[in-house]
Amino acid sequence: MAIDIDPDEDGPFDIEDFDDPAQAEIARLDLGGVLVPVPDGAQLNVEVTEQGVPSAVWLMTPNGRFSIAAYAAPKTGSLWREVAGELAESLRSESADVRIEDGPWGREVVGRPVPQPGQEQLVMRFIGVDGYRWMVRCAVVGTVASIDTIADEARKALTDTVVRRGETPLPVRAALPVQLSEPLLEQLRAAAQQMAAQQMEQAQQALEQLQQHLEPSPDPEPGVRRSELGSAMQQLRSTITGG
Repeated sequence: MAIDIDPDEDGPFDIEDFDDPAQAEIARLDLGGVLVPVPDGAQLNVEVTEQGVPSAVWLMTPNGRFSIAAYAAPKTGSLWREVAGELAESLRSESADVRIEDGPWGREVVGRPVPQPGQEQLVMRFIGVDGYRWMVRCAVVGTVASIDTIADEARKALTDTVVRRGETPLPVRAALPVQLSEPLLEQLRAAAQQMAAQQMEQAQQALEQLQQHLEPSPDPEPGVRRSELGSAMQQLRSTITGG
C-alpha cells in the first residue's frame, strides 16, 4: 500500500510512494521518467535527437545548468557506484582533472575538462542516487566560481524529485524516456519559431546594410540584359527571404 510522503523527508522519491500519484505532479516539471522542481527564474533547454525526439532537459540558471535523468537499475540499488567509476575514467581519458568527493547521497564525480583557448574553465559534477529499480543521475555544469552554487541548486532539486519508473521491463542502465507535455511542447515550438524569425530579420538587416555599401556595377555590355534570376545580390536576397 502506498504511503503519504513526509514533507520533511528528502528525496528523490518514488511515485509509488504517493497515495495519489497526481500529487507528485504539483509544483514539478513532468519529464516522463522524472518529475523535477524548477528553481525560480530557471529556463529550459531541451536537447533533441536527429529525429527530433527529446533526449535531455537542462535547467539553466544564472549560476550554470543541471539535468536530472533516471535509468533502469537492479532491485539491489547498487548501480551508481559502478557508473561513477566509469564516468571518472571517461573524463580522465579526455585529459580532465578528476576527483571523487562525498555528497549527501554518497560519492560525487567532479571533473575539470581541458578548456579551449580563450574559453573560461568549466567544471562538471555528477551526482547519483540509487533507488528501487532505478538510479537518478544529475549532471551539473558551472564555472570555477559558480560550480558550488549551481551544485547546491541541483541538490535542492534532487531532494524533491520524483521518479516514475513504471512497470515496463527495461535493461539495466536503459534511460527512462523523456516525455514532454503538449503545452510545454507548444511553448518550445513557439520559442523556436520566434528565434528563427529574429535570425531571419537580422540576416535581412545585414544584407540591406551590405547593399548600401556596394556600388552598382554596370552591365558588361550595353544592351545585354541581366539574367532572368537577377543579380547575385538579388539572388542572395531571394534565398534568404525564400522568394
